[in-house]
Formats: sequence, structure tokens, C-alpha cells
Amino acid sequence: MIRRLFPHPLLSILLILVWMMLANSFAWGSLVFAVIMSIIIPAMIAPYWPDRPRIHRPFKFLRYGILVVWDIIVANIEVAKIVLFKPNRDLKPAWINVPLELTSPEAIAVLGGTITLTPGTVTCDVSEEGNALLVHCLHAPDPDAIRDEIKARYENRLKEIFE
Repeated sequence: MIRRLFPHPLLSILLILVWMMLANSFAWGSLVFAVIMSIIIPAMIAPYWPDRPRIHRPFKFLRYGILVVWDIIVANIEVAKIVLFKPNRDLKPAWINVPLELTSPEAIAVLGGTITLTPGTVTCDVSEEGNALLVHCLHAPDPDAIRDEIKARYENRLKEIFE
């Protein structure tokens, strides 16, 4: 019964939390609406998402989130320096192919989202087989070093969390 009502319980909890943060104040009506939506939305998408993602080390996932927030702050400062102090002719944008060892679609989606959230980089495409990401960097004097940093800093941690 509970499994049918909440096919993806973590998604339901996340939906309630996000809705209450968007409401920006506590009201019982908002909470009731959030609970109703947290039942309806996962039930509607359950046929398209039959397996729940397995997070094997939730504390590492929390540490990963803190790392990503820190990297976003640092990248904001670096991009601001590039935009304000470097003439356009000094930029070296690059397309970087990042081969993946990740196999979980959820982990690949988190990696792509992490790259896109970090200012100065954007994930533009996932290969058809799901074994590589195409990433555009605003300033990449050494594309191989950026690829290696993405793999070491993010992909290895996501492998520990999801696989």
C-alpha cells in the first residue's frame, strides 16, 4: 500500500521541501497541497521510472553537494574575473569530450547538472550510448586538464555514491 502511494519516497520528500521553500512561508494549505502533489507526481511518472535510484552512501552525497556549492562559488568568482579583466581575444573556449565510467542514468544526470550549474561550463550533449558527455568551457587553456579534473573531482565521487 505504502509503495503504491509513494513509489519514489525520496522524490516525494524533495517535492514537499521544494514546494514549501517556494511558498516562502508556512501555511497549512501549502503543506497539504505539497503532500497531494508529492503523491500525484511520483505516481504519474512511476511507469517511466520503474527503478528507484540507489544512493549507497548518503553522507558522501551530502559531502558531494557541499563540494558542488563550493565549486559554484569559486567558479562565479573566476568567471567574473574573466569577464571583467580579460579581453575577449584572450579567451580560449573549447569543446571537451568527457568519457564516462558511470553507468547509472541518475548519476550521469547529476554529473551533467553539476557541470552545467558550475559557471563557465555547460553540458551540451550525452552520447547515444551514454558513455560520454560533450562539455563546452568558456576558458580552457588546457582541455585535457579540465577533462581530468571533471573525472577526478565529480565522476569518481558519483561512482562511490551511485554504484
